[in-house]
Amino acid sequence: MNPPGNDHVTLPDPQAMRRYFGKFSRIIRHLREVTGQTGLANDTKYGGSEFGRIQLDLIENYLQRLAKSFTALSLKHLMSGRVSSLPLTLAIDRSESGFPVFQEIMTMANDLVQVDRHLANQPDQARLKEEMIAHILSERARPTSLQYALSQRIYYETLKSRGLFFAQNHPQFVLLSDAKAQRRRYLLHWAVYDSALSLPVIYLLVVEDTGHVILNEDQMRWPQVQSHLMAQSLSSLKLLTIARGFDVDFDNLHPKLLRRIHVGPMYSHAFTEQTGPLREILAEVSRTEESDWALAWTIETLVSARSERVPAGLLSTVEREIFDLDQYQPAAAEAGVTRLERSLILPVLPYQVLVDRDPPGFRDVRKYVVGEDGSLLTGL
Repeated sequence: MNPPGNDHVTLPDPQAMRRYFGKFSRIIRHLREVTGQTGLANDTKYGGSEFGRIQLDLIENYLQRLAKSFTALSLKHLMSGRVSSLPLTLAIDRSESGFPVFQEIMTMANDLVQVDRHLANQPDQARLKEEMIAHILSERARPTSLQYALSQRIYYETLKSRGLFFAQNHPQFVLLSDAKAQRRRYLLHWAVYDSALSLPVIYLLVVEDTGHVILNEDQMRWPQVQSHLMAQSLSSLKLLTIARGFDVDFDNLHPKLLRRIHVGPMYSHAFTEQTGPLREILAEVSRTEESDWALAWTIETLVSARSERVPAGLLSTVEREIFDLDQYQPAAAEAGVTRLERSLILPVLPYQVLVDRDPPGFRDVRKYVVGEDGSLLTGL
């Protein structure tokens, strides 16, 4: 691996890569259940009984896309270290996120642009497998170069099938009310792979519209809304800042709820350099590979408490939102949100050690525990 002190580390061999992506595969499978237990499923305020289900389906879709992107990356780097001319290129952020570095996601998007050319210049899977069998029979040796060619073929086919999680996953539109209503309601959703943190972040925004044309058919407003939201999708910005900026820039679009979901960081004694109590806990259980991980999951929610009319020039007024910041929850108010929900997903063995040690910084974190049979349990 890279020398200590370097935040980005290259996985040393295909075995390490398989273990690494294997952890993520197991983790992502549990995230839908975690989402269902956070209260989002029972959220009916902005779209009736269907609103919670819509949110869960959207989040699950982004998680599936994330899993597919990780599958693609594992295929791309499958033969690294086995073909002498190939550098060890898969890099992860071992100190901040535990996820592949932002550049990996950007490179994958660049590969997608050229996917048709790559596939046109490569033999198909059947031809490559025939050549591999012929090589084994005639040379009595591992067909390493052909294995690499096949891994790249499958990688580009995975890219071509789409449905991936990219650095920018642009805003999309869900209508929550009657399209002909005077005050229409939408759920906008988008996601980014945060370049500063190397973390996937999902956004959900409920908007009420008093304009004349439904938003996704408005050739003036919809492109501007999409560009505005993508430009503001930075983890360094508080939700209050993002919502107020949107409220000011679009007089007839009124943000009622803004939600941000941080997927990660991922912690593992084998792959990351976490600090604090988790470092010792994961070191203690690392002899069991299936237990050597924990994933943070944070949901920030900002809700409008009410709206008011404020002057806009000499003879007109506009509607502006007053957002709910509970001063009796200092951590949420300081973060610029109405609610701040911090969770940790981890196997039962590190959870038991965590409970025994009871470090102060984890007492207000909700724990979701993965049992030995794969079932999801809710801790304290």
